[in-house]
Order: sequence, then structure tokens, then C-alpha cells
Amino acid sequence: MAIREIITIGHPTLARKASPVENIDGHIIELARDMVETMHQAPGIGLAAPQVNESLRLITVDLSVGKNRDDLFIMINPEILESEGEQVSEEGCLSVPGIYEKVVRPRKILVRGYNLDGREIRLEAEDLLARVFCHEIDHLEGKLFIDRLSPLKRRLLRSRLKKQLEKD
Repeated sequence: MAIREIITIGHPTLARKASPVENIDGHIIELARDMVETMHQAPGIGLAAPQVNESLRLITVDLSVGKNRDDLFIMINPEILESEGEQVSEEGCLSVPGIYEKVVRPRKILVRGYNLDGREIRLEAEDLLARVFCHEIDHLEGKLFIDRLSPLKRRLLRSRLKKQLEKD
């Protein structure tokens, strides 16, 4: 297992729709394990393969940040089948460092995908868990959480990010 570099806003992979995983082979298993380690080390509660510059439909989610193995989800080709309700809460992203904004998400979702053994998983998620799944699945569509903000708010944030990157 290895810690992978998390790419940040402006990198073209983050703006591209990720390809479906066709075969669960050694590369996918190694990528998933690396993503879990990278997510925990960051620390973060979710990570999508495009964030480590792999344009594949693979996500990891762990609200416990490695403290409880039962909280870890690795999902291949995830898709939201149903959603209901609404919640507004602050989000951040490992690929958009230092930025936190309120985003509207469904309160409850039903998500389907596959585990590393190729078995279908269906999961009902609510509140924070639903938010994280939605956030990570957005990455697979080439969207960042800031894309869900108003055009004015996005322009202001992009300007702030540009100045921040120029300092670094």
C-alpha cells in the first residue's frame, strides 16, 4: 500500500467523467487499498479515484477515518438509485484545500455499486453518510462541490483559490 498524491482544483482529471471499472483486477484492488490509506492519512472521510489521478469509478468512504473497520466502504461503479429530502451543511474537499461552503444534498439516498469481490452492494445512507457518497460520486462525474454553488460564489472562490495558489 502507498500514499498517493491528491490532485487539486485545476487538474484536468478532476473535470473529466470517470470511466467504469470493467474488471476488478490487481490494479483496482491495489488502487482501492492505496486510496484508503491516502484518505486516512490526509485525513479525510471520502476519496474518489479521480482525486488520485485515476479516472475510474471507484470511491472510498469512512466516517470514522480509520478508527472503525465497519465504517469503511469501498465501492466500484457506484450510482445513486433513489434520493429523498434535503440537507444543507458545510462541505470541504481534499482537492479544494482550505475552502468550506454550505452545499445542498439529499438527506437520504439508496446507492448501488460493487465491492472488491465483485458482489453488488446496496446501501441506504442518511445525513453525513449520504452527503459523503453524493460528494464522492460527483467526483466521478467530473464535478467538485463548488460546482454546486451559485455562479457568483464560484467566481469569488476561484479568485480566492487563484490568489492562494500564486502565494504557494
